[in-house]
Amino acid sequence: MSPQSHVRPARHRLWRVATPVVVLLSGVLFAVSAEQSDGLDLRGGRLTDLASVVRAERDETGDLTERVAALNAEVEALSTQLGDRSVGRVQDEIATLVDPAGLTEKTGAAVQVTLDDATIEARGAYEGNPNDLVVHQQDIQAVANAMWSAGATAVTIQGQRLISTTGIKCEGSQVTLHGLPYSPPYVIVGIGDQTAIETELVTDPVIAAYRDDTQIAGGGVFWDMTALDSAVAPAYTGLLDLTYATAVDG
Repeated sequence: MSPQSHVRPARHRLWRVATPVVVLLSGVLFAVSAEQSDGLDLRGGRLTDLASVVRAERDETGDLTERVAALNAEVEALSTQLGDRSVGRVQDEIATLVDPAGLTEKTGAAVQVTLDDATIEARGAYEGNPNDLVVHQQDIQAVANAMWSAGATAVTIQGQRLISTTGIKCEGSQVTLHGLPYSPPYVIVGIGDQTAIETELVTDPVIAAYRDDTQIAGGGVFWDMTALDSAVAPAYTGLLDLTYATAVDG
């Protein structure tokens, strides 16, 4: 037998052993690659996409930074205008209107008026109109309006500051003011020139009719007018918005 006839079987056995080993190593490499990539593509294209994302985020950050700088500059510009004369005039006008609107506390000499119903005994014995012996909404309003007409700088009823939208409402034997019910006696205080206020209170025709009912035999309604050296009208702290009914379509 020639030497070549012995070499061929040896090579054949070598390939039979090497082939499974190569296949096994390939499988191991695939498994390791899959585990390391965690389901992501490990090719170069993915790295290129990531770089694009980074660039886009960087550009967006730069744009936002410029926007912030522009807004800061605008805020600074607006802040410097607070000292502008036009702004100062508006602020002075607001300060001027806040006081008459009743939004600041007011102190000064005043005139106090107290109104009260006649006694229960007097009302029981009276044979005339029972309305003559009780305080009505219009009586309270007449006193407050007289004080305003006399130039009062602030008016209170039961200690509550009156403003332009204040409504006085009579509900049974009580009067409702700013949503709160009050029973007599009713105390109205006007801060201002005492002489002017007293003169207006004495000459007002509605109040004059009320004062006549104080003279009813057996005891009429109560009236008292007193000058106060000093009184305090607190700032109004309620709602300022007007509420009103609207028509329903249909």
